[in-house]
Amino acid sequence: MSDMKFNFDCVAYYVSDMERAIRFYREVLGFRFVSRDDVARFDIDGVLFEIVPAPDVSALRGTGNARLCLRVDDVEQALKALQAKGARTGQAQRKATGVLGSVEDPDGNEICLWQYL
Repeated sequence: MSDMKFNFDCVAYYVSDMERAIRFYREVLGFRFVSRDDVARFDIDGVLFEIVPAPDVSALRGTGNARLCLRVDDVEQALKALQAKGARTGQAQRKATGVLGSVEDPDGNEICLWQYL
C-alpha cells in the first residue's frame, strides 16, 4: 500500500487558440486571469482553472476533454446574460435537485451551470 496522497490541483481544458480562449474566459465568463506561460491560469472562486494548447486540434471535439461545472443563483438569468455576450448556450433543464444549463467555449468545451433548488 502506498502513502500517496492526492490533492486537487486544477481543472484544465485543451484549446485550439489560446488568445481566443483567454478572451472568452475573461470577457464572456468574467474569470479572474492569474498568469500565463505555456498555459493560461484563472481563479474561479478559489479553484485553479487552466487552458492548455491542444497537441492535436483535430482531436478536441467529442473526446471527453474535461468538464467544468459552475454554481449560479439563477441558471436562466445566467444563460440570457451569456447569450447577450454572444456565447453558445443550451436550454435550462429542470432536474430533481436543481436546474442545469450549459455554455460552450470557442472550442465546443461544455461548461455546466448549476442552480440548487
